[in-house]
Amino acid sequence: MKTLDVDAIIARATPIAKQRAPEMQPFNRLVRMPIALSENVCRESVENLNQMLADTITLRDMYKKHHWQILGPSFYQLHLLYDKHAAEQSEIIDEIAERIQLLGGVSIAMAADVAEATLIPRTPKGREEPPAQISRLLHTHEIILKEARAMARRAAEAGDDGTNDLIVSDVIRRNELQVWFLAEHVVDAPVVRA
Repeated sequence: MKTLDVDAIIARATPIAKQRAPEMQPFNRLVRMPIALSENVCRESVENLNQMLADTITLRDMYKKHHWQILGPSFYQLHLLYDKHAAEQSEIIDEIAERIQLLGGVSIAMAADVAEATLIPRTPKGREEPPAQISRLLHTHEIILKEARAMARRAAEAGDDGTNDLIVSDVIRRNELQVWFLAEHVVDAPVVRA
């Protein structure tokens, strides 16, 4: 009969914390994936998608900031709309990051790196009135849409249909729809009477 070595059992069940290892793949270095695209095409798409990722993360974070800091008579509607748009941007973020990895790249991920890379102007730390929030969000969407259209064209020209489809189907279409929903909140229409 075997005796139980309780200390050995406990040792096996104890988490091995504080492990360190060198990076497996440095940022801005590609691994070759068997997806029938040249390394140059993958590299350009990864660079473009990482820029789009940084800007989309910034937009998502702006939506959350405004969701938390909204005030005034349109509080409830905008609070819900901003949260819905933030969630949709989170889905786009995941799709972009996964495409970067699929192309053999490393996706940007940490807030400090995003802040360093984004093209989006920094928002003030304090609260803003809803029209200022909406205007800032509309401007950010426009930056992303302009960038996305150019990137989609380059991906199509290079034969990277997957990246082109992601940008057109997910990034452009979703951002255009969000622009429409936001823009209708700053139309100068009568509130009570026509």
